[in-house]
Amino acid sequence: MWRNFGKNLRTFLWALLLALTVWASAVTSADPDQIRAYPEAVPLELVGQNPDLVLLGTLPRSVEVTLRAPRSVWDKILVHPKPVRAFLNLSGLDAGQHLVNVQVQVSEWPVRVVSVTPPIVILNLERLSTRVLDLEPVLVGQLPIGFQTGELKLEPARVTISGPESVVQQAAHAQVEIPLSGKRDDISEPFPVQVMDGNMHVLDGLTLNPENVQVTLPIVQQGGYRDMAVKVIVRGQPAQGYRLASITSLPSVVTVFSADQELVNSLPGFVETQPLDLNNAKADISTRLSLNLPSNVSVVGTQDVVVLVGIAAIQGSLTLSGEQVEIIGLDPTLEARIAPATVDVILSGPAPILDVLSTQDVRVVVDVTGLVAGTYQLTPEVEVLVGGLQVESILPAAVEVILFPAATPTPRP
Repeated sequence: MWRNFGKNLRTFLWALLLALTVWASAVTSADPDQIRAYPEAVPLELVGQNPDLVLLGTLPRSVEVTLRAPRSVWDKILVHPKPVRAFLNLSGLDAGQHLVNVQVQVSEWPVRVVSVTPPIVILNLERLSTRVLDLEPVLVGQLPIGFQTGELKLEPARVTISGPESVVQQAAHAQVEIPLSGKRDDISEPFPVQVMDGNMHVLDGLTLNPENVQVTLPIVQQGGYRDMAVKVIVRGQPAQGYRLASITSLPSVVTVFSADQELVNSLPGFVETQPLDLNNAKADISTRLSLNLPSNVSVVGTQDVVVLVGIAAIQGSLTLSGEQVEIIGLDPTLEARIAPATVDVILSGPAPILDVLSTQDVRVVVDVTGLVAGTYQLTPEVEVLVGGLQVESILPAAVEVILFPAATPTPRP
């Protein structure tokens, strides 16, 4: 009896194995495995990092992953928002250099990871270090002549830096650069903090608290100096049909000085130029003008200013009535009839050009190139032979053009 049972069990096991083989073959044929690269780069994460350690250097931002999975599973992977995760497990790692394998997790099953690029990442971990440094103000550039700085204040006056121990140990200075060039008013704004090594190179990879400090620096004008606006004096008028479009002085503000402080303070808030003659001007002007100053008062720096004057033509409009419409591109075998035969053209542009414009300077045409016999509504085109003018409208906007076969003349004996 036991012998028959053992024989039947072996037969049953062989039958079961054969059935599983046939089933696996059928499933594989219906849903075959595919080895494919995941179409997107997978972001690389860090897990398990000791909070007392910091990473020195840079890591790959992402990795490339190749997977093996049935076709039906691939369909699920490709529609899932984030089916693949790549990470480095730093649990238990101390300061020093380490080789860490990139681990990959896939949300779907069954899936096998075929390859990861890169498969291993070199990590440098260092102890987290913290220091407090006094902030040093660094004034960059020069104030305009006649100005000086007051008492400078930084709030706060110290900065806390933290980061890898080797980098923190290199920190020799913490400074704030304050630009002065062209400043005439008090400075009260935040500026960024920079941490430098002994060679005055900026150190990267540090966390600063605060990253910006409030700088307060009074800027005052010295006695005997005064800033004054430049007022350009003009005489005459541009030519008829033209107007003064703009006038600018460079610089627009000058600094004057006198040993007599009361004399400087008694001056108005501006200084006038020598008169500029605009009489009959038709084009832009660029010239230098000296300044009118009382005796014992001088300009700091260049004694004159550059004056730029913009002269523009006055814009106007003109209506040309009864302009004849011409036909161009007419087939020799056709004749044409236009209704209406004339149009009104409205032009705009500089008044001096419009004043001398004649009807011979404007041509109105209708192009019938390639058209066969028939009736058409066509838009005329205006050709202006003088530059600087613009066509505003045509009245009427379209004309009727009738094309018909040309009459054949009767031959004479």
